[in-house]
Amino acid sequence: MHIELRVYTGLEKYVGVRHGEMTTVAIDGTLTIADLLHRFGIPPAEVTSALVNGRHKELDYRLQDKDRVSLFPPVGGG
Repeated sequence: MHIELRVYTGLEKYVGVRHGEMTTVAIDGTLTIADLLHRFGIPPAEVTSALVNGRHKELDYRLQDKDRVSLFPPVGGG
């Protein structure tokens, strides 16, 4: 199985891609978003929003083949 992963605003350093660049990740068996974070060494506290196929999901969501995952850190503005 494979998923598409995109990371934003500082999370790129964990995955080794540019901002918003898609990377394909092979997954075997059952994998949650939390497992995905662990695989790349992304601290869960650095992800405040996880989208799967454009919908917000909790970190315990079980990923499916061909899911499109986007991870965002906390963002601030003024």
